[in-house]
Amino acid sequence: MTELAVLARISADDEHPVERLTAHPRLPLVAGAATGSRLVRIWDCGGGRLRELAPVDLGPAREPDPADWWRPDAPPAVAWHPEDPLLVVADGTALTRWTPDGPSAAEPAAAAHHYLAFSPDGRTLWAAPSGEESSAALDPATGAAAPAPYWDTGVAVHPSGELVATLVSDQGATFCLFARPGDGPGTAMRTLRQALILDVDGYGTPLFSADGRHLAVRGNAYVESLDVFAFPSLRKVLSTTLAEDDAEEWPRENLAWDARPGVIWIGTPSGALIELDVEAQEAVEHASPDEVPVSALVATAAGDLLAARENGELVLLAVRPEAPAAAPNEDAAVFLAGTELLPPDADLEEQLVFTDGTDSWDTEALEAVTEASPADPTWLQLQAAINRARAQRG
Repeated sequence: MTELAVLARISADDEHPVERLTAHPRLPLVAGAATGSRLVRIWDCGGGRLRELAPVDLGPAREPDPADWWRPDAPPAVAWHPEDPLLVVADGTALTRWTPDGPSAAEPAAAAHHYLAFSPDGRTLWAAPSGEESSAALDPATGAAAPAPYWDTGVAVHPSGELVATLVSDQGATFCLFARPGDGPGTAMRTLRQALILDVDGYGTPLFSADGRHLAVRGNAYVESLDVFAFPSLRKVLSTTLAEDDAEEWPRENLAWDARPGVIWIGTPSGALIELDVEAQEAVEHASPDEVPVSALVATAAGDLLAARENGELVLLAVRPEAPAAAPNEDAAVFLAGTELLPPDADLEEQLVFTDGTDSWDTEALEAVTEASPADPTWLQLQAAINRARAQRG
């Protein structure tokens, strides 16, 4: 039986509970940010302890960007370097670097960035500007920026480092794109032809499992949902609704993969942590003694869980029995062998081959769809209606 053992607790800010936890992929460092707060906190979670380090204080709030009308107080965007103890924080038109010596002076940036991510080799900082239909690839050494294909909801790096996943969202449908990292400093990711399609928009950043064999997507703008896909097949292995109505709001950053294959943890509004085996579709609830809601959840580099709670507390938890480290696999190579790179200026709707985890489509297959039921995803119903209208006109 799995046991959660409390290793450490620490109080942060009960006025602005942490809503986004970002763990360094290899070092015992975690950054936390909250809606409405200008402070990015950093904790050292090494040795089963929690120790707060010098934060990044972004100072007085900037004037709201008109493009941010739907999330003006969103937590600042942050990204950890894949190897070094370096955190980059984006705010307005500035970037701030944090190291264990403390934060640097803010450096001017060309745009306000909602999301940041380092490439797997650490030589490029990818940035998704707010209110723009393009992204940027930054050279961390020089600050030089190059235009890049659009993405808008964070970047997940496969454990192999050979490919990444990100989202391009639209109210009618969202593409989960897969891409190869760029070839050098300041280069854009290179989009692959094979993709996932998700209904509607508003999803969170995709999350690869520790062994790279599953991809979880949290969302969306209308439903508190969780979808999990096997990788590299992209077969949907789980689709569930976390809340049945709008009365219960779940934390948006509430997923953390266990080191054990196929096991994911879910933070809940009751304070419980749910241990879910996605292939067996078996769940165990680990209740909270005080029922304080979880506000964010992340797995640390050591495989522990760090939970932020709405009372401002952070709790470091060990998962026992511990699982062995994930074994190397060829999943990324298999996926890459079965697809190809798209041109940088590709029309995604015209050139992608995509699946919803059950069926696959390309442009030709979609043009043949004329019937869809109310149970089908919104994008498929819309496509069928468009095709019927075209047929009637023709």
